[in-house]
Formats: sequence, C-alpha cells, structure tokens
Amino acid sequence: MSSGYSFSQTLSGSLHGAAGSWGWPGSYPRAPSVHGGAGGVRISLSFSSPRSCPPPGGSWGSGRGSSLLGGNGKETMRNLNDRLASYLDKVRALEEANVKLESCILKWHEQRDPGSKQDYSQYEESISRLQEQIADGKMTNAQIILLIDNARMAVDDFSLKYENEHSLKKDLEIEVEGLRKNLDDLTIITTDLEQEVEGMRKELILMKKHHEQAMEEHHMPNDFKVNVKVDATPGEDLIKVLEDMRQEYELLIKKKHQDFDVWYKEQVKERCPNFPKGPFPSGPQTDIPALCLVSQSAAMAQEAASPAAGQSGQSDIHELKRTFQALEIDLETQYNKKSALENMLSETQSRYSCQLQDMQEIISHHEEELGRLRHDLERQNNEYKVLLGIKSHLEKEITTYRQLLEGESRG
Repeated sequence: MSSGYSFSQTLSGSLHGAAGSWGWPGSYPRAPSVHGGAGGVRISLSFSSPRSCPPPGGSWGSGRGSSLLGGNGKETMRNLNDRLASYLDKVRALEEANVKLESCILKWHEQRDPGSKQDYSQYEESISRLQEQIADGKMTNAQIILLIDNARMAVDDFSLKYENEHSLKKDLEIEVEGLRKNLDDLTIITTDLEQEVEGMRKELILMKKHHEQAMEEHHMPNDFKVNVKVDATPGEDLIKVLEDMRQEYELLIKKKHQDFDVWYKEQVKERCPNFPKGPFPSGPQTDIPALCLVSQSAAMAQEAASPAAGQSGQSDIHELKRTFQALEIDLETQYNKKSALENMLSETQSRYSCQLQDMQEIISHHEEELGRLRHDLERQNNEYKVLLGIKSHLEKEITTYRQLLEGESRG
C-alpha cells in the first residue's frame, strides 16, 4: 500500500427551472471539489458562476420565449435558493466525511510506523540460493531432456536396424528354403542317375557275357577278340586312355592287313602256279590275267569269310562306337569340370589376393603405429632419464641444504 492517499469526489448538478435549463450552451455551474492528502488536511471549495447574464431580450430554456424575471420569477428564484441550500448541505456532509477518512488514514499510518523497515537480507540470500537451484534444475532438466531425445533417437535407430535385419532374415530364410528344395531335387536326380549308372553297368556286364558266349560259339580266333574295359575312376587321364586305344587298334589293323596280304599271296600261288615270282605287280603295267586272278582271289576271300564272323565284327564295331561315344561324353564332362574348377580357382585366387592386400594394408598400418609407439616410448624413456637425473640432483641439493640448516641450528 502506498504511503500517500488522495480522495476526491466531484458532484455536478444542473438546475432546472419550470421552463427548462438554467443558462445557455457552454455555461453550466461547476460543482465544488474536495481534496485530502496523507500529510495533512487541505480542503478547498470552489464554485463557478455563469459567465455572463443573458441579454434582456434573450431566451430562458429551450426557446419558449418566457422572461427570467417575468410573472413567475420570484418563485423560480426561491426554487433555486432551495436547491443551492441543499447542495451546500451535501458539500458540508462530504467535507465531514473527508475529515473522517483523513483521520482514519492518519491513524493507520501511525499504527503502521513507516519509519521502521524490515531486514530482508536473509530472505534475499535464500532467494538467491533458490534461484541458483532453480537454474541448476533447469539446466539438469534440459540435459535430461537432451539425453531422453538422444535415447529416443537411438531407440528409433535400433528399431529401424532391427526391422532391416528382420526383413533380411526373412529373405534369407526364403532363399534357404528354395535352396533346400533345389538340394532335394538334386539329391533325387543324383539318386536316379546313380540307379541309371548301376543299371548301365549291369547291362554292360551282361553284354560282355553275351559277347564272350557268341565268340566262343563261333570259334573265332584270339586275334579278333576285343576286350573293352571301362574305368570309372575320375583320376585317370582320358586322353592317355584314348591314345592307348588308338595305338592298340592301329597295331591290330596293321596285323590284320599283313595276315590278309600273306593269305592272299598264298592263295594266288596255289591257284595260279604259272604266276611270276617276285613282288606282286601293281600299277598301270599290270596285265589283265593278273587282275582277273586278283578279282577271283578277292571273291574267294569274301566267300571264305563266314557270315557269323562278319556279324560278330559288326557287333564289335557298334559296341566300340558306343564305348567311344561314352568316352567322348566323359571327356567333355571332365573338360567342363576342369574349366569350372579353373574358374573357381581364379575366383578364389582373386578373392584371397584382395583379402591378402587388405591384410597387408592393416599390417602396414599396425607397423606404422608400432613404430610411432616405439618412438614415443624412446622419447618418454629419455625424458624419464632426464627427470631422474634432475631428481637425483635435487635430492643432493636438498641434503646439502638440510646439512647446512642443521649446522646453523647447532651453531
């Protein structure tokens, strides 16, 4: 509450006559004003009179044309005096009320004793401490909010990573399931192929037995026998096997040609005793009887060959062709396997070369770090030695000063 107090009240009244308002526009009587202060009592009463009286020929009121001092003027003046007396009574009552209020204000100020002031220093210290605590609390709250935001962001990041890993896991599970199906299919195909291979081996054994029986039945010589051996070991060189077979067949064909040539010459000598001795004639000088003898001997040789031997030879040729085709297929398979292994070897070499290069870079980086650490250790060792020397020197000086001080104290 302020130390000063002011009270003002203004009353305004207007005097109305029987004919209308008293005065003219801009000319109204002003009410008295009463002022009171806290330091003392000051009452002022002021009135404002009309500026000027209207001219004798003017109007009173709102233009009715009645004169101020006409036949009804005394009654109007009496009415005005009564109103003025009541107005002054109101002013006196307000002055008395103002005096009472001022006395109450003085009593209140005397009871309050404005001269004495309380000491708020301890409250200010506690307030400052509380303000500091509030500031610290705000700072801690801000840090906690920041940590909460960081934790929330980390949680969101981990949830996103978890979702990515979960989707990747699902994709891998689907891929693994597909690979398992492919593996099952390949296993079934492998078992079918193994069964087919086993059946073909049994069929080959049966065919060999039938062939041997047919050869024994037809009493063919041992020179016409052909032994076909199929080795399914993957480590054998197929090119070498084919080369050996080719050489074997070439030797067999050469031997057959020689035997047939000897047999043919013997037949010619037996059938044509007048045939000249020496080498068999050939070329454009060969005479017609010799050619006839040759054609006759060829026909006889064809007649001498038994049909059973021809059929067995054709069956042997077909069997050898099938064996040759199977060997060609195996050779192509081995070539494909070799190319696949070479590609795998090149990929493995490139992958391991990249890994070796990365490891070499890591090793070089660690070697550089090791060199820096060694250099730092040497530097720290040198600094330690220097500090150790300084320490020993200081200890010597301390012992010297101590001896000097002990000598002075004794002296």
